[in-house]
Amino acid sequence: MAEMDINRFVEAPGRAEQVKEVRQKIDALGIEYLYLQFVSVTGKIMGKGIPADHWESIAGKGFQLVYGATVNLFTNRRGDYLGYGPEAAELVGIPEPETMMQLPWEPRIARFYCTLFRNREEIDDAGAYLTADCRGNLHRLHRQFQEKHGGLQLRMGTEPEMMWLKRDENGKPAGGFSKPFCYHIDQFESLRPVYMKVIEYARKMGLDMIQGDHEDAPGQLELNWTYDEVAKNADRLTTYRQICAQVAREFNLIACFMSKPFMGVSASGCHHNLSLWRGGEQVMKPTGNDPDNLPGMAANYDYMTGGENTFMPDGDNPRLPGKVGLMAIGGIVEHLKALTAIGSSTVNSYRRLWDTGFWAPVFADWGFQNRTTGLRVSAPGRFEYRSVDSMVNPYLMGAVLLAAADDGIDRNLDPGEPEERNIYEAIEAGKEVKKLPMSLGDALDELSRDEVIKRGLPGEMYRLFHEYKTDEWERFMHTVTDWDLDTYIDCLP
Repeated sequence: MAEMDINRFVEAPGRAEQVKEVRQKIDALGIEYLYLQFVSVTGKIMGKGIPADHWESIAGKGFQLVYGATVNLFTNRRGDYLGYGPEAAELVGIPEPETMMQLPWEPRIARFYCTLFRNREEIDDAGAYLTADCRGNLHRLHRQFQEKHGGLQLRMGTEPEMMWLKRDENGKPAGGFSKPFCYHIDQFESLRPVYMKVIEYARKMGLDMIQGDHEDAPGQLELNWTYDEVAKNADRLTTYRQICAQVAREFNLIACFMSKPFMGVSASGCHHNLSLWRGGEQVMKPTGNDPDNLPGMAANYDYMTGGENTFMPDGDNPRLPGKVGLMAIGGIVEHLKALTAIGSSTVNSYRRLWDTGFWAPVFADWGFQNRTTGLRVSAPGRFEYRSVDSMVNPYLMGAVLLAAADDGIDRNLDPGEPEERNIYEAIEAGKEVKKLPMSLGDALDELSRDEVIKRGLPGEMYRLFHEYKTDEWERFMHTVTDWDLDTYIDCLP
């Protein structure tokens, strides 16, 4: 009988020592309770809590939870559970000791990320990695990509814009906290108590914060941290969202990651800056903490640095990426339509594309420092993937970008010449450019036809994502909105 994935994971070399180290941290920091968390198909944080006394037991056996938790345990518009019915088995979540982190706003609690498995007693694939686990999938897909391409590692930096909204007496949104003036320090200062608290918590939890600014929508901020290996960066984006939600509770605000809560102002994008590297080393950045007394395991503060950036120019043109970079661009441009379903994953995402004049990418092309295209060279050595907003599931996005880059390298795809003109002017001059899908329904259709991008959604993941998002689109189409009433209520006779 073949050894189960879950057993190999639990018995991995060095893990027993990490489990003991976590116990030492728990005792030294006075931790009383543990959050065991994973990430659903939509990027929502799910999981369980346990008293810290039971750490050793849960580290070996894991916890059980219904499969439907990977799909938010929500029902579709017909009342049936999405993804899995009540007859389905229960998954097993195994905490990763190296991800242990004390919560700075509640020092008695520590959080762990978990890897998910099929139940040990299942008839088929007992104890196997659960493909409904988007985070686990990304780790495995990245390892496979590295093995296939001579150690090429995807590093990612994300730019999560979001809005701080006021609440009315009923707790509903009551507009942005600040005025919609981009880069105005006065408006940035108005949110200082909020962003300083976010930065305080972020640094405690290992985010190497590097810059921030007020963007051009009401209450809209962008705070950035240092880029890293794709899965580590996704964990940090997920952590950042948790931090913002906590700070919102403390200030009685709404931390809004919705792409377009207002029309007529810029949306909240989440550009992904990517590059492929060979080599490098892990370097600790304690981010203001005492390196000898960290509030979490040391791995949380490690960043991959150095090595060979294969996206750097290797010819006479400093604007033109190297060969590996061009092939990766070729793959991403080839599959931009299907990628849009993952990067712009909500009905609201497409308000961003329809609200013209705000630099939203609607064309499948690329250029150097050209914000009118879906992909641009933002600086020598990195690409900015622009057709993505702040509702993105970064684990799915990383996985499908790997699939697109893999296809570009395999097929030596040529992205064509970079577009230096404003894309709208280029079209008027006669250039034929593919337009990105302009609704969630169209994007899901494009995804359904793209077998390459579906490889980034392995096993059950594509089925779950497609089922969830198709239901979301159908719910929208099934809804009468204020626009319907305003437009049609008195249109006849």
